[in-house]
Amino acid sequence: MDYKEGDRIRVEKGGAAYEGVVMPSVTGHIVLKMVSGYNVGIEPDGAQITFLEPKKEIQKPEKQVKVTKNKGLKNVVFISTGGTIASKIDYRSGAVSSQCSADDIVRTIPELDDIANIRGRVVANILSENMTPQIWTELARAVYEEIDNGADGIVIAHGTDTMMYSAAALAFMLETPVPVVFVGSQRSADRPSSDNVMNAICATKVAVSDIAEVCTVMHESSSDDRCGIHYATRVRKMHTSRRDAFQSINSRPIGFVDYATGQITTESEYTARGETELALRDKIEPECAIVKFTPGARPEILGHYIDAGYKGIVIEGTGLGHVSTDWVPEIKRATQANIPIVIASQCLHGRVCDRVYDTGTDMLKAGAIEAEDMLPEVALVKLMCVLGQTSDLSEVQKLMQEKWANDISDCSLE
Repeated sequence: MDYKEGDRIRVEKGGAAYEGVVMPSVTGHIVLKMVSGYNVGIEPDGAQITFLEPKKEIQKPEKQVKVTKNKGLKNVVFISTGGTIASKIDYRSGAVSSQCSADDIVRTIPELDDIANIRGRVVANILSENMTPQIWTELARAVYEEIDNGADGIVIAHGTDTMMYSAAALAFMLETPVPVVFVGSQRSADRPSSDNVMNAICATKVAVSDIAEVCTVMHESSSDDRCGIHYATRVRKMHTSRRDAFQSINSRPIGFVDYATGQITTESEYTARGETELALRDKIEPECAIVKFTPGARPEILGHYIDAGYKGIVIEGTGLGHVSTDWVPEIKRATQANIPIVIASQCLHGRVCDRVYDTGTDMLKAGAIEAEDMLPEVALVKLMCVLGQTSDLSEVQKLMQEKWANDISDCSLE
């Protein structure tokens, strides 16, 4: 039977039946996008195929929906950078791709109109693995501009894979008198289990709240009950696909948003709306890297980054923040070349302390800087921001170990 990509067909084989939209295939199998949102591949030999309907052409709206301003609501700018929350199926490739603008997202979630006066703005339209420090700078400048022009809150739609990097970057680059909320979704809008609507609604609730922090808002559990509000410098994606993948590390969440009622409850201190003057530090040094130490890893690995011209390096050490003894001379060589070496822990939970064992004390004598209880990726982003301000090693150490944006705890959680 003749059929083409985008057509809806029914395939029967081995006593099972599958219905769905024909997707591209590179293996020769029949690939269907089923109503559940999942794909299935079927060997065509011996399969009985029934044609159901031809490909549906996507109809663009005849006119853009105009949002009527409600004087009783706050003004929120919805900035899109792409990611799954701004994605849908691309039938040319069979994959999910970023194809929706901020206005598209707002148009498909009419509940947002009851929360705030929404306006969309596009800074990028990429999947988050393509995010760069340069785009962080563009994003920070866009947020600064919108707040300076009177926005009462900002929601940033972002892919989940690198959201914690971008959120941390804006937390270090911005002083904000209003909420700046990162939001994404683990599952695209074409899937029945998509989390995009709930996450966007909860994020907008936070954007009109009193919580003037750069933060992320994502599903708190696998159910559609509430979203967690996390400090931008304390959150990490801890699962590849679960909707509750985002968790606060070394900190309690700021609070939670109840999806049914919209009520916000808080558990941690936060900067209140209007307490901080708007400011922007947009200079950044992108030539920094994370190096993960593993047992038996040769010190030449670190030496490669030193010789390649990197301006700063974060080492993910073991336990309290250790590397093997033969890495210590390379750490010393780096610091003597004015390249800061920051030590974070692969453990994620807990605090770096290189004063317990002799290898750690040797690392400190060589000039290594402890990252306290910062996550490794947060330490990397902070190092980029610090090096955008100064290259003096003593000043770099001072700034790296100062609490900027809730990135370091006064004491570690047990």
